[in-house]
Amino acid sequence: MSRAVLGLGSNLGDRLAHLRDAVAALDDVLVLASGVYETPPWGDAEQPHYLNAVVLAVEPGAPPRRWLDRAQRLETAAGRVRDRERQFGPRTLDVDVIAVWDEQDEPVISDNPELTLPHPRAHLRAFVMRPWIDLQPYGEIPGQGWLTDLLQAEPARADVPDVRARPDLTLESR
Repeated sequence: MSRAVLGLGSNLGDRLAHLRDAVAALDDVLVLASGVYETPPWGDAEQPHYLNAVVLAVEPGAPPRRWLDRAQRLETAAGRVRDRERQFGPRTLDVDVIAVWDEQDEPVISDNPELTLPHPRAHLRAFVMRPWIDLQPYGEIPGQGWLTDLLQAEPARADVPDVRARPDLTLESR
């Protein structure tokens, strides 16, 4: 069984609806969805705050590329437009493949520029790690370390206070 952790984020339009629609579209592979967190933008401060979540999904025999294809289809369905001038700019939906484990439950390590695994900046992003802990309290980013340890190390530690749980928002599909 191939397993993937996917990061979801939205800061344009109906942010919650974009996240809910992505979760609903993953229904055939979804195992768990985290709570929703609101965070300031990362890497480009001149934009609205994000809603972020993480999901755990499984699919028999899915190669890593299939997870990326699925992520890109979700973004397209949400009307995402990529702005080459603003790599970390605003978006209706961002779906990142954070980590993938193969059929033998071994982490997939890849430096392919199309799909680097694990995600090369996941260990720096409190907005990815904090929701992931909802799903896997003892989660680990392959090659980087335990989520709880990484959240206590700089630079993620400085961002933790800005990752605000939103228990009033749920990812139940519409």
